[in-house]
Amino acid sequence: MNDTLMTVGAIFLAAVLMFIFPLMSTADRTDDVSQQVVKAKTEEFVDNIRSTGKITSDKYDSFVKAVGATGNSYNVDMQVQVLDESASKKTTTAASTKVGENYYYREYNDQIEGALAQSGVYRLKQGDMISVSVKNTNKTISQVLKNFMYRVTGRDNANITAQHSGIVNVNG
Repeated sequence: MNDTLMTVGAIFLAAVLMFIFPLMSTADRTDDVSQQVVKAKTEEFVDNIRSTGKITSDKYDSFVKAVGATGNSYNVDMQVQVLDESASKKTTTAASTKVGENYYYREYNDQIEGALAQSGVYRLKQGDMISVSVKNTNKTISQVLKNFMYRVTGRDNANITAQHSGIVNVNG
């Protein structure tokens, strides 16, 4: 009886070692590839905005499709810090190009996507700052397997993330 129990235990351990851990390793590699793709596409998208000075609905849609091609669903957060054009009017002693004299206000996804829906283009000017953050919203196979094997649970589902930001170089 004791030998039978040990045999069943050995078979179970062999099955775990032969199937589950290689599956976990492959799933982790898939997440790594997805991470690299999302990071590269996010950097490309932000750098395009910085060099052209505008966000077009076509570029935004192609960015969302390229990121979604990894097989995961993502939450894309955009934030633009717009350089206030009337900063020089607030002070009488300095121009707005001096360090410390620039004022920014922020616009978020709703305002940016609203402008894209209305005119198809969101224009930026030189000195504005753009920041794009991408996080996956679904549980990947790797996360499911890790939660099953290690009982790792948490609210934060995002293990594929990317963030890139920069200052716009030209007027759009």
